[in-house]
Amino acid sequence: MAKGYWVSVYRTISDPEKMAAYSKLAGPAVRAAGGRVLSRGSRVVAHDDGIAEFTVLIEFDSFEQAVAARESEPYQEALAALSDGVERDFRIVEGVD
Repeated sequence: MAKGYWVSVYRTISDPEKMAAYSKLAGPAVRAAGGRVLSRGSRVVAHDDGIAEFTVLIEFDSFEQAVAARESEPYQEALAALSDGVERDFRIVEGVD
């Protein structure tokens, strides 16, 4: 079974307090859903047309688990806390077996 990954690239963080509230709720929600944070940082080297932005990479045992985690009630509460505090590109991608 292929793993699933959350890839979040933060274009802007306009409200650090909302981001902090989100992080406080999202971390436990992700861990409870079986997610493992592989990278959470601002050290990014961009190539071609990429932009070096704050990026988070989270791994799940399956793509389905990653999708379910995004839809879970605890993560939805985290999203409500975040609301319009950031502009980000959030994707769920399937890994290669």
